[in-house]
Amino acid sequence: MAAQNSQGIQTLLEAEKEAAKIVQQSRQYRLQRLKDARSEASREIDEYRQAKEAEFKSFEASHAGVTSNAQTAVDKETGIKLQAITDAYEANKDAVVKKLLDRVLLIKPELHRNLKRAGSTESQ
Repeated sequence: MAAQNSQGIQTLLEAEKEAAKIVQQSRQYRLQRLKDARSEASREIDEYRQAKEAEFKSFEASHAGVTSNAQTAVDKETGIKLQAITDAYEANKDAVVKKLLDRVLLIKPELHRNLKRAGSTESQ
């Protein structure tokens, strides 16, 4: 009976070792799958990033011409308006200076309309 118990214990120990070995293999398999999933996700992220960067560069290139065209149009319009202002200045500067000098130099002395005259009969 002792030999049979010893053989039963030996069988149980072998089964426990086999189970531990299977559990260890499962853990290693799970860890390997996690590593594979991480590397796959990283690869997909890199591909997605590259695709979006290419899309952005394409968008940027297609709209860069529009921006430079708009800038050229604004610069041209600004030049035209600046030229119009300069022309108006040149055409009117002599007249404006003359009007300013006339106002400053040609003084007509007269009493202010609110000033009461010395001989008025209104007294309060």
